[in-house]
Amino acid sequence: MSTTRTRPRPARRRPSPKTSLWRWVGFIAIPLALAILVAVSTVSETNDTGPEEAIQFELPTTAGETVALDETLAEGDTLLYFSMGVGCDGCFAQIPEIETALAERGLSLLSIMVDPAPMVAAEAARFGIQTPILIDDGAQVSRDYGMVGVYGHADRPSHSFALVRQDGTIGWVRHYAEMFVPADALLAELDAALES
Repeated sequence: MSTTRTRPRPARRRPSPKTSLWRWVGFIAIPLALAILVAVSTVSETNDTGPEEAIQFELPTTAGETVALDETLAEGDTLLYFSMGVGCDGCFAQIPEIETALAERGLSLLSIMVDPAPMVAAEAARFGIQTPILIDDGAQVSRDYGMVGVYGHADRPSHSFALVRQDGTIGWVRHYAEMFVPADALLAELDAALES
């Protein structure tokens, strides 16, 4: 008969109240810091600002023509729609969703994207969009209007609008985190801006 010797287990030390407190602080501090970072980032990104005065531009379109902002403004107020473009179905679906309602308000719509014209034209055709889309190659106009770098897109707009009054002033700017805004929500905000 063999006898096996078992080693006594070392006594388990209970964490001191001080150590336990620091574990809880560490456990809570990391998610809290992340939540604060996200909140600060969201507040700064949704700051709906842009230039006070329109910055004139002339851009080529998916139809092979060129559109100048001052020519469009000669007809009345204009809504500039800067969007992410190819790869964002909601961005394209937004155009026919609001186009008729804007025309009824006497507003022209200029949709601006940064992707190559053939790619944008193919996507526009897929959504039945007849109106040419302006191509901001290099995103300079988008940058001029403060539309780049919003909601994490460093090289292109996200989903933003700028109302340019016929006199060249900017009447309203709005950046959306969503890639599609229901027409009634967008138009309610726009109508409020038009009335002010």
